[in-house]
Amino acid sequence: MKENNPKSGATKPAGSAFDMPKTATPQTLHQFAENGAAQLKASYAKISAATAEASSLMQSSYTTVANGVVEYNAKLIEIACGNANAAFDYAREVNGVTSPAQFLEVTTEHARKRFGIFSEQAKELAALAQKVAREAAEPLKAGVTKAFQGHLS
Repeated sequence: MKENNPKSGATKPAGSAFDMPKTATPQTLHQFAENGAAQLKASYAKISAATAEASSLMQSSYTTVANGVVEYNAKLIEIACGNANAAFDYAREVNGVTSPAQFLEVTTEHARKRFGIFSEQAKELAALAQKVAREAAEPLKAGVTKAFQGHLS
């Protein structure tokens, strides 16, 4: 059986392979849209969870750094007080000097002591800075390791 097309005058066979059911296309598009929306919701949930976790890791790291900076500053103040007291002690000793030889002896002794103390203070500050950096990096390192293990598993 053939259908006539009144505008073009052409005929096409009824039930052609190119004819699509009038209800199948909207149903297919509807299903496609629902699947896309479901995938979008799932992706959003994953991204939202990952963002929350990353934010928590950064907050933990920043808190650790802030606490470390407070500890480092307290140590610097302690060292500065000790150095100021040593400078005043040196000034008192120099004030009591009666000869150039005694001045040289007091100055040399003070310089020797302070050099050893400065070396120790530098070691303490370096160790404290390394500790703070290590502690601050630990939550980030653990989070990255966890994230990659989740993707590789």
